[in-house]
Amino acid sequence: MVEEHINQPAKDVEVDELEGKKIALLDEEDIALLKTYGLGPYSNSIKTLESDLRSITKNVNDLCGVKESDTGLTQPSQWDLTQDKQSVQEEQPLQVARCTKVLNPNTEEAQYVISVKQIAKFVVGLGQHVAPTDIEEGMRVGVDRTKYFINIPLPPKIDPSVTMMTVEDKPDVTYNDVGGSKDQVEKLREVVELPLLHPEKFVQLGIDPPKGVLCYGPPGTGKTLLARAVANRTDACFIRVIGSELVQKYVGEGARLVRELFQLARSKKACLIFFDEVDAIGGARFDDGQGGDNEVQRTMLEIVNQLDGFDARGNIKVLMATNRPDTLDPALLRPGRLDRKVEFGLPDLASRTQIFRIHTRSMAVERDIRYDLLSRLCPNATGAEIHSVCTEAGMFAIRQRRKTVSEKDFLDAITKVIKGYQKFSSTAKYMVGFVIIAFSSCFQIRVYMRDRLTFTLVFLS
Repeated sequence: MVEEHINQPAKDVEVDELEGKKIALLDEEDIALLKTYGLGPYSNSIKTLESDLRSITKNVNDLCGVKESDTGLTQPSQWDLTQDKQSVQEEQPLQVARCTKVLNPNTEEAQYVISVKQIAKFVVGLGQHVAPTDIEEGMRVGVDRTKYFINIPLPPKIDPSVTMMTVEDKPDVTYNDVGGSKDQVEKLREVVELPLLHPEKFVQLGIDPPKGVLCYGPPGTGKTLLARAVANRTDACFIRVIGSELVQKYVGEGARLVRELFQLARSKKACLIFFDEVDAIGGARFDDGQGGDNEVQRTMLEIVNQLDGFDARGNIKVLMATNRPDTLDPALLRPGRLDRKVEFGLPDLASRTQIFRIHTRSMAVERDIRYDLLSRLCPNATGAEIHSVCTEAGMFAIRQRRKTVSEKDFLDAITKVIKGYQKFSSTAKYMVGFVIIAFSSCFQIRVYMRDRLTFTLVFLS
């Protein structure tokens, strides 16, 4: 107690001295000096050289077409192919088996039941380089040929043609390149982007997000273009499938491709599958008495089963595009498989003007071009036809050896594309079909197709 009373005045004096002193703030020179603490004289130069080496190596790999997934962790200059080949030859070849069941899992005495094709079933253990967490039931594994120990887990067996359907390089199309489809873009983004970016909103409401979208409309209205924009926007795995690719010669081959396609999609964290021209395999079921389309119907039934069958689809979004929605099977169109139906119609006047501006954005055109006038001269034109008009306008400028495209070139291109080839356009075919349907209740119409260019309509009272 005495010592405490003796030391107390000394502490008060030190506090008073500290309060009387002014605290000096560090200026920029002092801060720069502190940053150099512990650094050598060549630290900045070494960091600069390392960053330059990384950028140069990246440029060299880009020019050579080498990706990080191809090289692994080392650079191609550090590869020793001879030693790798020798080590592979010295290793004992493994045999492919399938792990059917795990006995006593999550214990030290875990055993694995493997099935070797055309040989037998064995109860084995793990090799030295395999952890128990690496092996699951139903997985393909590599076993040695003597004791049948599991030495390596193998990926699922997927057809190479299915693997090639994955889009590796993102397209250069964005949502700004899709003109006249603002409502369609918003509907598609609600299905694709919102569940991936904000899944908590669906969890709070207790609903499942839509998992399937059908895009339908006349040809050339931007269905496939919008799918390319979605592939550019999202970071999920994007798989593009053309309907005719699933039509196979032998029985069961198309259904097997569909199963492996969804198996590949389930192995990803998030996946988008785009079926283009789905009417090639998704037609309505019928019995023609010959069984000619039975294989196509089996393929379609497998797609129906994978979309909403016994197994859960998981975080897989499905996009489908067709210009013949009336031919699709009702089982494929029901909610739960395809929740949204997005129609792509013919663009209106404002949409055609926007499409003209999008296609001429990268062209060397003259100033003060009246895009509204050009849009009025292209009634009932699709986006593909407007793109063809811009291309033909550029061809007129090339023929006359000019460096810019004038408004007269666009007018000549409209005369050539829209008016000259109107009988070839898809819009004219749709208009003829609508006229036939409208008048079929009043007249009996016989349509004779003498060739592919002319239609003769004979009206009989």
